[in-house]
Amino acid sequence: MSPLFLTGTGETPGVTLDKDAGIFDFTGKSLPEDAKEFYGPILSWFDTYLAEPNTKTVLKMKMDYFNTASSKMLLEVFERIKALQDANHDVIIEWHYHEDDEDMYDAGQDYSDMVGVPFEFISHQQVIA
Repeated sequence: MSPLFLTGTGETPGVTLDKDAGIFDFTGKSLPEDAKEFYGPILSWFDTYLAEPNTKTVLKMKMDYFNTASSKMLLEVFERIKALQDANHDVIIEWHYHEDDEDMYDAGQDYSDMVGVPFEFISHQQVIA
């Protein structure tokens, strides 16, 4: 299965989906003009991955911000992770957030409640350049 690499921009997250390396990462901001178009290839990749997943899948979400349209698409990604769990695969979603960003923490809690997948909440200090 070919990996999917999307370079992050000011509007879209960086995405690395690499089955062989066991890397499933989303990083940055997500406010694409057309969320369905942006997330379409990501959802298709996960649909293919569901047919022959790794023994363990750790999805790392290191998002700084996402808009409403992106939140709906992220829920679809998490629903695919839930499908893995339902098929008795070991899954976890690492939800990284800045320690002072209560909104992002709450968003992760909401997703966790909605999909019923184990979330690990990892706070970090914001680096100011």
